[in-house]
Amino acid sequence: MLRTLFPVLLILCLFGTGLAQKSGNGFDSRKLLLRWELVANNYRKQPQFLSAFTFTNTGKTALPPSGWSLYFNDNQEVLAASVTGNMRIEHLNGDIFRLSPLPSFQGIKPKDSVRVEFLTGDMALNVSDAPSAPYLVWDEQPKAGIPIRDYAIVPITDTTIGLLTPAALFERNGESGDIQAAQLTKVFPTPVFYQENAGEFLATPSTQIVVSDASFNREAGYLADQWTLLFGKKATVISGTDGNGGKERKDLILLQKKDLPDEAYELNVSPDGIVIAAGGPAGIFYGIQSLQSLLPPTSWSARQSTIRVPAVTVKDKPRFGFRSLLVDVARNFQSKKEILKVLDLMALYKLNALHLHFSDDEGWRIEIPALPELTEIGAKRGYTLDSKQFLPASYGDGPDPDHSFGTGYYTRKDFIEILSYARDRHIQVIPEVESPGHARAAVKAMDARYERLIKEGKKEEAEQYLLRDPDDHSKYSSAQMWSDNVICIAQPSAYRFLEKVTDELIAMYKEAGAPLETIHFGGDEVPAGVWEQSPLCQELLKNDTHLKNVDDLWYYYFDKLNTMLHNRGLFLSGWEEVAMRKTLLDGNKQMIPNPTLANDNIRVHVWNNMIGSGSEDLPYRIANAGYKVVLACVSNLYFDLAYTKSADEAGYYWGGFLDVDKPFYFIPFDYYKNSTEDRKGNPVAPSYFLGKDRLTDYGKSNIAGIQGLLWAENVRGPERLEYMLLPKLLGLAERAWAKDPDWATEKDPQISKALYKQAWSEFINKVGKRELPRLDHYGGGFNYRIPSLGASLSAGNLLANNQIPGLSIHYTTDRSEPTLQSRTYEGPISQKAIIKLKAFDTNGRGGKTLTIQNQ
Repeated sequence: MLRTLFPVLLILCLFGTGLAQKSGNGFDSRKLLLRWELVANNYRKQPQFLSAFTFTNTGKTALPPSGWSLYFNDNQEVLAASVTGNMRIEHLNGDIFRLSPLPSFQGIKPKDSVRVEFLTGDMALNVSDAPSAPYLVWDEQPKAGIPIRDYAIVPITDTTIGLLTPAALFERNGESGDIQAAQLTKVFPTPVFYQENAGEFLATPSTQIVVSDASFNREAGYLADQWTLLFGKKATVISGTDGNGGKERKDLILLQKKDLPDEAYELNVSPDGIVIAAGGPAGIFYGIQSLQSLLPPTSWSARQSTIRVPAVTVKDKPRFGFRSLLVDVARNFQSKKEILKVLDLMALYKLNALHLHFSDDEGWRIEIPALPELTEIGAKRGYTLDSKQFLPASYGDGPDPDHSFGTGYYTRKDFIEILSYARDRHIQVIPEVESPGHARAAVKAMDARYERLIKEGKKEEAEQYLLRDPDDHSKYSSAQMWSDNVICIAQPSAYRFLEKVTDELIAMYKEAGAPLETIHFGGDEVPAGVWEQSPLCQELLKNDTHLKNVDDLWYYYFDKLNTMLHNRGLFLSGWEEVAMRKTLLDGNKQMIPNPTLANDNIRVHVWNNMIGSGSEDLPYRIANAGYKVVLACVSNLYFDLAYTKSADEAGYYWGGFLDVDKPFYFIPFDYYKNSTEDRKGNPVAPSYFLGKDRLTDYGKSNIAGIQGLLWAENVRGPERLEYMLLPKLLGLAERAWAKDPDWATEKDPQISKALYKQAWSEFINKVGKRELPRLDHYGGGFNYRIPSLGASLSAGNLLANNQIPGLSIHYTTDRSEPTLQSRTYEGPISQKAIIKLKAFDTNGRGGKTLTIQNQ
């Protein structure tokens, strides 16, 4: 959805100038002002909220009583019977809704307003709960969508839902202490062994890189390129044990072969030189990243003549072999440039897997030349009701497909470049072909292919990759409210399609020289009702004696995919449902780990441990049952969730709120221990987890690693991606790489709490005093989130603080907006005034303004 972080969201749709703005009676849509506001949560003491559109005609011509409709996106179902104002609201599909006048509607005269109230399920808490990107369609111009240029969301001020206050934030921020930068460990994530020694190494443009083993040549080239970014000159790379024909030098970086485990390294910095030792290229690469971490954070702010590198001894290896980030480019697209930037970020923090979620209901983002409709139809979104030329506008796209974050894809050449770039940074790219649900983009693309070839008289070719049963009349609604997004798994052409896509992907990886071990085939959120009225599915059930009912089609499908991948030397990855099976307990359906696919090297990414849902132990149950599990837990690792319970903090919160502390305090082998709140922010006592399955030693051996996930329903553009990603990613990096911390294993609750407080203080000081200043410039700079300020009024004094030490706070007392030139907050403010405060990064980029009246 198109969101900003200002108190009032004003969406200005400046495109569509070629579309007719006026109706037949001369009404100019540019004169229609539209406001949305929350009226009440828990309306009539039910889990629902009442909200309202207010239409105001600022023009000189009446809005006609009929002949038009208003389209918009909403992530929750509108209760149709609740709509007032002589209007109707219909759910069309997915998040697409249409508001249109009833016969009783009288139009809107100039300078008049009409209010339309309606009920929606659950509650409204932040700007992501509001309808987005409304646009008009005139009946006389049914193919033209006209954006409402003046649409605003009134700030949510409901005090009954426990929104986070500045005072509560002040108390929370006070839980960490301030640590001097010189006292912090200068390698991040925290290494296994770290020791600072006397002296320093002086790096210069003439520093040479010496490679003792040819297998490290690529890593040496990478380091030489980093020298260009730092000094404006590429470092010289030479082979041998020194860099001057046997003559002693003191400005060398030696990449040395040593008998060490995979990904482990040793880094020794002394005034005489730098030695990075490892058993293989990956270890050398991570030693290079630790060297970069040692450099002063400002090293990337301008071209340097010298850089002083502190003398250290580091011995290090990762805790988990799989350290992953999922980036969703299907819901909203991100450019190749931004993906390469994210890969650099991942490399810096030693993450080694990019899970690329490139296909879903709302988009297909990788070109498959043999199936051009996948990107011609499936990579474009705008105003349409039939999805024959492109997909419908979702997540705040607006009507114009050429000006939409829902439009875009990677050409085959682009994707090969991404793979090569990742390969050079020891990052494997895991492609996800969502199936059999979440597949609407592919289904509609193959429908378009079918219709094109049928018109050409090529019936056999048309049916080659069809993904649905044309005679299926099953009724269902997915979690995202789509009614036509599931592949028919009894359709033989569906498997031809999946094999074709798989083979095309394999060819791209081969051309890039990039590793491919697995393809993720989704498997989540297939809704009830699917396949029940499909003649093809019923025929399959009748002819296959191993299949008893529609539920069994699930296992049939993934067994075939598993075999297909094994035949190509790959293994199957999927979401947790791949490892689950429905069974009956006392006549009721229940999901259990599926024994038939266990111990078959299937890797499942398990997200559903939502605290308060009853499924808190699901990742552990699946690992205990013999599946390789990636902990992708919504409780701590869903980066798209809103940071805090604040009305101006965009993001979903169905799985809770997720600030930088939650990835940090995630305990992979016992996350119950630090789970203190449910998805609504309510306290959860340790006793809540009594009776939940715990992770056995055998189960621990099946934990492949952990993954942060950035879903993109609310991520529109690179700035928003970086805002939601950082600084959360730093907590993920620490937990994926660093050893199990003492506070995680300490059995005494009070001692554990004290150990955690100290560890959190050290971590958040590293974040604020080393890593964020580095990210102000590294990779071109990142738009990380600057936290909201906490504030407290005490005895006539205003006190303020920040979650992240190191960010400067500036304030004004004359009602002007604070800048870096404003007074610096250094302690309590006693002046009686309306005080505005704001935190800033080293580039002068400010966070949200906090306004407090000190009376």
